[in-house]
Amino acid sequence: MYCLTLTERVCGGDRRYDKRHIDRMNIAILILAAGQSTRMRGVDKLLLDIDGKPLLRRIAEMSSRVTDAALLVALPAEPHPRWAALDGLDITRVAVADAAEGINASLRVGVAALPKDCDAVMVLLADLPDLTPVDITKMLQAVEMKPNARIWRGLTEDGKPGHPVIFHRSLFPELCALSGDSGAQSVVKAHKDHVELVPLPQQNARLDLDTPEDWEQWRKTRLT
Repeated sequence: MYCLTLTERVCGGDRRYDKRHIDRMNIAILILAAGQSTRMRGVDKLLLDIDGKPLLRRIAEMSSRVTDAALLVALPAEPHPRWAALDGLDITRVAVADAAEGINASLRVGVAALPKDCDAVMVLLADLPDLTPVDITKMLQAVEMKPNARIWRGLTEDGKPGHPVIFHRSLFPELCALSGDSGAQSVVKAHKDHVELVPLPQQNARLDLDTPEDWEQWRKTRLT
């Protein structure tokens, strides 16, 4: 009952998938940036510099360049330095009070904050340093090209599923029911027959950097 009410409040009713709407689908972007970077030994990886700006700001700016739809960023509750990293951007900051629970707390809060007129949401991790505007655009285009899917998911060049992941609005109640730190894997599994995999270059869909050593190696690789 909670999820049905949430769907009505967020998206104006439980409108089921209809491919006739695909040409005018409004796909919001939800950046998940409330994680604690526990493996970074005191360093906030989302504030590390990439090409002159924090990683978090880079992904937010990149997203805003490829779409006019709503852009939301799930963040730890204030005060937190990640909020200032987004100053001046046309985004909606969403505080996740129970961020310590895990990634699904961010999903619940983020979905609840979506505009009423959104038809789908792209869930985008903030710590994918190799993701490009072209990759995000390709994901958005896949929704139009493969309208019979309910989930569209980025794929590495060697065939491993990753991010971003786009969820049709009919799945919002299931996202609202998630808890813990397992992500939306259970939702993807439950609808495996309606998942469209979208090939992206190299490891762009999966490469995240969780430790200082990961970052050091990644920076060395960029220089070669």
